[in-house]
Amino acid sequence: MQELLYLVIPCYNEQEVLPETARRLAQKLGGMAAAGTISPHSRVLLVDDGSRDGTWQLIQQLHRQNPLFSGLKLAHNRGHQNALLAGLMAAKDRCDMAISMDADLQDDVDAIDRFVAEYQAGSDIVYGVRSSRASDTPFKRNTARAYYRVLGWLGVEIVPDHADYRLMSRRALEALSQYGEVNLFLRGIVPLIGLRSSAVAYERHERFAGQSKYPLKKMLAFAIDGITSFSVKPIRLITALGVVIFGASLLCLGWLLLTKLFGYTVDGWTTLMGSIWALGGIQLLCLGILGEYIGKIYQETKRRPRFLVEEFLQSGDIPNIEEDAACSKEDQ
Repeated sequence: MQELLYLVIPCYNEQEVLPETARRLAQKLGGMAAAGTISPHSRVLLVDDGSRDGTWQLIQQLHRQNPLFSGLKLAHNRGHQNALLAGLMAAKDRCDMAISMDADLQDDVDAIDRFVAEYQAGSDIVYGVRSSRASDTPFKRNTARAYYRVLGWLGVEIVPDHADYRLMSRRALEALSQYGEVNLFLRGIVPLIGLRSSAVAYERHERFAGQSKYPLKKMLAFAIDGITSFSVKPIRLITALGVVIFGASLLCLGWLLLTKLFGYTVDGWTTLMGSIWALGGIQLLCLGILGEYIGKIYQETKRRPRFLVEEFLQSGDIPNIEEDAACSKEDQ
C-alpha cells in the first residue's frame, strides 16, 4: 500500500517565491506518485503565519486551482516554530509521514526522494543535514559551528548543521504532540523523541526570492532559546562563578589584612573601582541569565495556546498530482 505524504511549509510574507515553490513541489510529488513511491492522495500544506502581504491570497488561489494544496491560516503571527508545529499537528492524523521544509527553496526539493527511502527503510525521523556551509558568510559559518559546540558542551542533544528540513512518521508526530512547552525549539525537541532516526545530506541553495525572515536579532534570540530551553548548566555556572569570586574575595581580604598589619599604605583607588565595576557587571550578567529562565517559567505557567487557527483549507477531492506533474513539465 502506498503511504501518504504531507509536505508542511511555513510561510511568512512569501508571495514572491510561493508560485515557484508550489510549481516545483507539485512536480516533485507528481513524479513520486507516478513512480509509486507515495500515495496520489499526498498533499502540500501551506501554513500562513500571519503574513502581511498577499501570501494567504496566493494559498487560497492555489487551493482553488488544485486540491493538492491545502492551506492553514494562523490568527496571528506566532513565529516560524509555532507555525511549523501547527502544520505538523494538522497533518498528524491525515498522513503516514510528513516532511517540513521552508518556502524559500533553500532546502533541496530533490532530497525528498531520499527522505522517503530512509522512511521506507525503517526510520521514523529523517534529518536533512547540510553537506557544506560554503554558501554562508564566514561570520555565519563560524558562529554556527561555535554554537553547535556550545550546545554540545551544555549537554543539549542536537543534530549539527540541521535546521527544520526533516521527515517524521505518524508515530513520531504523535510523540511530538505530547511535548507541551510554549518555548519551542524543535531542533532540540525532536531528538528527544528517541525513535529510530537517520540523516540525509543535501546542498543548501541560495534563497530563490524575497528576503530572509531571520535577521541577526532573531537568530540571537533563537539561539538563546535553544540553550535556555534544554540546559540548566548556565545556572550552575553562575553558582561556580559565585564560589570562585567568594574564594578570590577571601584571598583579597587576607592580603589587605597583611598590608594593614605590616604598615603598608595603599591608595587602592584603582583596585577598589575595578572591583566594584567587575562585580557589578558579573551580578547583572547573572541576573540576566536567571531572568531568561524565570521568563520562560512565567510563559509556561500561563499555559496560553501556542497558536490559533483562523482558517483551514482542505479539499475532500483526490488531487491528481500525476497529471499536475505532467502539466508542470509542459510549462517548462
